[in-house]
Amino acid sequence: MTSAPSALPRFRWRSLDGAFLLLLLFVPAALLSGHFNGGVATFFLAALAIVPLAHWMGVSTEAIAHRVGAGLGGLLNATFGNAAELIIALVALRAGQTAVVKASITGSIICNLLLVLGAAVFAGGLRRERQVFNATAVMSGVALMYLAVTGLVIPNLFHLALGEAASPLMRRLSLAVSVVLLILYALSLLFSLKTHARLFEGEDKRGEEPRWTVRQAVAVLGAATLGTVAVAEVLVRGLEPATVAWGLTPTFVGVVVIAVVANAAEHSTAVLMALRDRVEVAFSICLESSKQIALLVAPLLVLVSGPLGHPLTLEFSRIEVLALGISIGATTIIALDGESNWLEGAMLLGVYALLAIVFFFVP
Repeated sequence: MTSAPSALPRFRWRSLDGAFLLLLLFVPAALLSGHFNGGVATFFLAALAIVPLAHWMGVSTEAIAHRVGAGLGGLLNATFGNAAELIIALVALRAGQTAVVKASITGSIICNLLLVLGAAVFAGGLRRERQVFNATAVMSGVALMYLAVTGLVIPNLFHLALGEAASPLMRRLSLAVSVVLLILYALSLLFSLKTHARLFEGEDKRGEEPRWTVRQAVAVLGAATLGTVAVAEVLVRGLEPATVAWGLTPTFVGVVVIAVVANAAEHSTAVLMALRDRVEVAFSICLESSKQIALLVAPLLVLVSGPLGHPLTLEFSRIEVLALGISIGATTIIALDGESNWLEGAMLLGVYALLAIVFFFVP
C-alpha cells in the first residue's frame, strides 16, 4: 500500500479510488453541459457523473460508521446505503417523472440481485474452481428480500383481483403498505443493531480501516450529496431529450439505465470482494442494498410523493412484478448449496440480459 500524495495526507490511494477520482471530472462537465445545452450529451455526462458521487457517498459513510461505533454506524450505513438512488428518484418525482421513478425502484432491485451479484460471482469464480459461503446467512437475507418484495407486489395483486374497482383505492392501499414496510425496516434494524447484534459482529463489507477522520468524512459526504442533488437535476432535465433521441421508453430508462448508473459503486465493491474470495460479503452487499430499496426507499417515495404534487402508488406493471419474482428465484437457486462458480455468475448475468431485452421492447 503506497502513501497518498501530500495534498491528501489521510487518503489511501488505490487504483479503484484513482478511477473514481478521475470520473469526478464528469461532474463539472455535466453541470456545464446542462447550463449551456441540456440535451442528450447532458444526460450522458450526468449519468457518468453519478457513478463517482455514489461511490464517495458510500466510502464516506463507511468511514463515519467505523468511527462512531457499531450501533450508530450501522444505522448510518442503513440510512445512506442507497442515498444516490433516493436523491435521483426524488428529483425525478418532483419533475413528474413517476413512470421513471417506479421503474427505477424495480430496476435497482433487479440490478443488485442479477447484474451486480452475477458480475461478482462470475469474477470471483474465474480464478477458483468454487467459492464457499455461509448458505444459512445468505438464505436469511434472501428470505427477508422475498418478504420485502411481497409488499411491493401486493398492490398489483389487489388490482388484479378486483379489477377497475381497485383503482380509487390504490393510493390509500399504497400508503398503508408503505407504513408496514417502514415498520419492517425499523424492526430489521433493531434485530441487526440491538437484539441480535452479536450475529453481525465483525461483518465488514469493505474490509478496510477507515481512511478519514469523522470531520473529513462528513465533509466528503456533504460535498458528494450536494453534487448528487445538482447532477440529478441535470440528469432529469436531459431525460426526455435522451429518451426521444435514443428511442427508449421511460420504463427502460428507469429499470436499466438509471438503476445501473446508481448501483455502479455497489457493483465495483461487490466484485472487488468476490475477487478477494469474500463472495459472502458480495452477497450481503447486494441483498442489503435490495432490502433498503424495497423497505425504505420505495415507501418513503410513496409518502413524500403527495406533498410533492405527484402522488405515487406501489402498483407496478405485470412485467416488473414478474421480473422481481424471477430475480429472487434465480438468487435463491444460486445460494442454496453454499457454493458458487463462474458459470452461476454467468447465468445470473444472462437472466439480467434477457430481462433488459424484454424491457427494451416494452412500449
